[in-house]
Amino acid sequence: MERGKMAEAESLETAAEHERILREIESTDTACIGPTLRSVYDGEEHGRFMEKLETRIRNHDREIEKMCNFHYQGFVDSITELLKVRGEAQKLKNQVTDTNRKLQHEGKELVIAMEELKQCRLQQRNISATVDKLMLCLPVLEMYSKLRDQMKTKRHYPALKTLEHLEHTYLPQVSHYRFCKVMVDNIPKLREEIKDVSMSDLKDFLESIRKHSDKIGETAMKQAQQQRNLDNIILQQPRIGSKKKPKKDAYTIFDTEIGSTSPKSEQDSGILDVEDEEDDEEVPGAQDLVDFSPVYRCLHIYSVLGARETFENYYRKQRRKQARLVLQPPSNMHETLDGYRKYFNQIVGFFVVEDHILHTTQGLVNRAYIDELWEMALSKTIAALRTHSSYCSDPNLVLDLKNLIVLFADTLQVYGFPVNQLFDMLLEIRDQYSETLLKKWSGIFRNILDSDNYSPIPVTSEEIYKKVVGQFPFQDTELEKQPFPKKFPFSEFVPKVYNQIKEFIYACLKFSEDLHLSSTEVDDMIRKSTNLLLTRTLSSSLQNVIKRKNIGLTELVQIIINTTHLEKSCKYLEEFITNITNVLPETVHTTKLYGTTTFKDARHAAEEEIYTNLNQKIDQFLQLADYDWMTGELGNKASDYLVDLIAFLRSTFAVFTHLPIDCPL
Repeated sequence: MERGKMAEAESLETAAEHERILREIESTDTACIGPTLRSVYDGEEHGRFMEKLETRIRNHDREIEKMCNFHYQGFVDSITELLKVRGEAQKLKNQVTDTNRKLQHEGKELVIAMEELKQCRLQQRNISATVDKLMLCLPVLEMYSKLRDQMKTKRHYPALKTLEHLEHTYLPQVSHYRFCKVMVDNIPKLREEIKDVSMSDLKDFLESIRKHSDKIGETAMKQAQQQRNLDNIILQQPRIGSKKKPKKDAYTIFDTEIGSTSPKSEQDSGILDVEDEEDDEEVPGAQDLVDFSPVYRCLHIYSVLGARETFENYYRKQRRKQARLVLQPPSNMHETLDGYRKYFNQIVGFFVVEDHILHTTQGLVNRAYIDELWEMALSKTIAALRTHSSYCSDPNLVLDLKNLIVLFADTLQVYGFPVNQLFDMLLEIRDQYSETLLKKWSGIFRNILDSDNYSPIPVTSEEIYKKVVGQFPFQDTELEKQPFPKKFPFSEFVPKVYNQIKEFIYACLKFSEDLHLSSTEVDDMIRKSTNLLLTRTLSSSLQNVIKRKNIGLTELVQIIINTTHLEKSCKYLEEFITNITNVLPETVHTTKLYGTTTFKDARHAAEEEIYTNLNQKIDQFLQLADYDWMTGELGNKASDYLVDLIAFLRSTFAVFTHLPIDCPL
């Protein structure tokens, strides 16, 4: 019984387990029932489970059948409706397909247009971005192109300015582009290129001014000559006699436009040469003959590059070298005035350029540098002039040289250079000029004395009489009353010598002009030179004539008469010097003329020569006579030799009757 109860319990337990498994199968996904079925097959009640499973399937079939029977009519209706809907759906599908096909066909162009629009929008954005970048880069490229053009046209200073703007303003905005990096790398090279080219331009400029110094100096000296001519005209118009000159303006010398109408002819001075230009034509200035822009550009470029000091040192060094070359005179400079003129033109041209640079640049050259150069130039110029002028023996050339030196000094003085040493040197040349004049007049006096006939000047008409009196200050009322023909007591060498003395004084006066000397100094110089002419040159010429072997008593007597009249004319020479120097003889320290002594000495020498010759003639007569000193008879007739001697003495004493009353003879 207990066994039956246990079996019954186990049966209930198995049934419950099977029921659980079935519920699990019904509620579990098909893919997950593997473990459940395994538990069935692992157990011993497999058959009973299958029975249970069959029973459960039949129960479900009956329920399905009941459900189907209950819902059959509705299902049939639903199927019928579904069939109807399927037809309509097919129609709708066909319509949708047709509509889609039409839509696809109609929208194909739209799609293409949309694609094109999309591409256009993309291109537009790219173009806009590109334009923005180009607008940022374009100024850089334009500036770089401008820089290259300026370099090509040799506008280096604007190119440097463009380079500065490009480097500091434009390139930083587009520095991330590769071409900008190339530009940045080229900037130092461009700077060096500009620097080298500007230095080349400076060298060309220095070569140009070296070649043009002669022309610049000639122009400046011509302007100074014209200004001096104008001063002389202005001085002569209101009055004659004042020696004060108006001050010249250093900054308007190149604006002067004046004709060359100096009262002194240019042929006398040999200074002004106007063969190329008319007198009233405006002469160009230094800035018209030389283009100074290269030195200005180079100075600005080196200043911007921070190398101004290097540039200044180079410029001054090169100009010093050029100055030494300019100051080296040619070996044959003393031969012609053109040699001196070219030498002076080069010096003036050099300093005119430096003065122009001084006033048109800021610090390239300074006054101390100019003064240093001028001191060197002054010492070398004076030394050269002393050496070369000592070779000159022609007084006309010395006078022309003096006028050239004065013009040289006046020209440089206009530009502010001190020239006192040049005028001091001219005083040294004045002594040399006096010596050359004395040598020249020695020849003139010798020719006059040699060509004279030592006979009184015959006068056949009033015109000839006035001409002689106009040449020599002679007054004789008795001679004036005599009828023509008549004779002056002196021979032709008297008015000729007198006029040559005046010409000598004029020559001395010419040298003293424009030397900035006082009237007293000029008067003293003329009187001293004239005294040398009288006491040394004229006196020597007269003594040589008197001492000639073949001179006769008639010539000696005429020399005495001539020297007497020349002695009397000395007071007129004094008046002549006084009139041209405006210095009265009564002025303190005024030098007196020694003409009286000169002519007295010559007259005494002539008298002694007459005594000597006369005694020699008498001795000759006596020596030639053949007398019988032992005869005791007296003849009624004088000796022929004695008769000849008396005739000779009578004719000789007849010559003496023409001597002045105060003559010792």
